[in-house]
Amino acid sequence: MLKIAAQEQLLPGESLQEKWEFAQGAGYGAIELRAKGDLHFASRLPELKQALKNGVVMPTVCVDMLHFFGAFDDELRRDAIVQMKSQLSVIAEIGGLGAQTPASYGMFSRRLPPFEPPRSEERDREVLLEGLTELGEHASAEGVTLYLEPLNRYEDHMVNRLEQAAELIKEVGLDAVRIGIDSYHMNIEETDPAQAILTHAPYIGHAQVSDSNRFQPGAGHLDWQAWLGALHTAGYEGYLAAECRLTGDPVEAVRSVPAFLKGSGA
Repeated sequence: MLKIAAQEQLLPGESLQEKWEFAQGAGYGAIELRAKGDLHFASRLPELKQALKNGVVMPTVCVDMLHFFGAFDDELRRDAIVQMKSQLSVIAEIGGLGAQTPASYGMFSRRLPPFEPPRSEERDREVLLEGLTELGEHASAEGVTLYLEPLNRYEDHMVNRLEQAAELIKEVGLDAVRIGIDSYHMNIEETDPAQAILTHAPYIGHAQVSDSNRFQPGAGHLDWQAWLGALHTAGYEGYLAAECRLTGDPVEAVRSVPAFLKGSGA
C-alpha cells in the first residue's frame, strides 16, 4: 500500500505537531515540508528537530523559491544551488529521504511570446547537467536524494516530460538524482501518463499528487486507477505527497485525499 503525505501548508494547525495530529487523524502517514530561499529552511532546524522528537514524520521537502538551478542569470543559478544544497543537508539531518525541485518555474515558456528563450538548447542542457551533477554529488554525500520534477510547458521550457528527466539523469549517472513525478504536470505533458511511469520506473524516486485542475485528488478528471495502478505495477514504495490547491471547504478537502486515493487503488 502506498504511503500518503500532505504538504505542510495544506494542513490546519499552527505548529508541525498540531498539523501532524490532524494528518494522522485524516489518514496521512507523513508531512512534506516546504523550503523557501534565503536559507530559511536551515533556520527552521530547531523547529524540525523538535517535531522529529515529537514523532512527526517528515521524509521530504519541496522547494518554494523564486529561482532555481536552471536560471538564466548566473548569480541566481548559483544562489539556487546553494539553497538546494542547504535543503538537502537539512532534510538529511532530520533523517529524511530527499528534496524535490524543478529546473525552473515561470522563467520562460516556448508556448508564449516571445517563444524563443535567450539561451540555446545546448547551453540549457549544459546548465542542467552541471547543476544536477553538483547537487547530486552533494545529495549522495549527505545520504539523500535530489528529485528532479518535470513541469508543464507553460511553467518551464526545459524539462516537461519524464523521458527528458530520465535522459538527463542517465547522463549524470548518480543514484542520488531521481525523478520527482507530479500527476498534474503529467496529465498535461504525457501522452499516456501510466505508460510513462512504467517506462521510466527505475528513475522515479518520489511522487506528488493533485488532480487535472490542480485541486485535490478527486476534484478533477485524472484517471487515478490507471495512474496509481502503474505505480503499483512499477513497484513504487515511496510517498504520494499531496501538492495541490483546495476547492470547497479546505479542511474537508485535505481530509478527503487519503480516503480518495486509497479507494482509487493506493
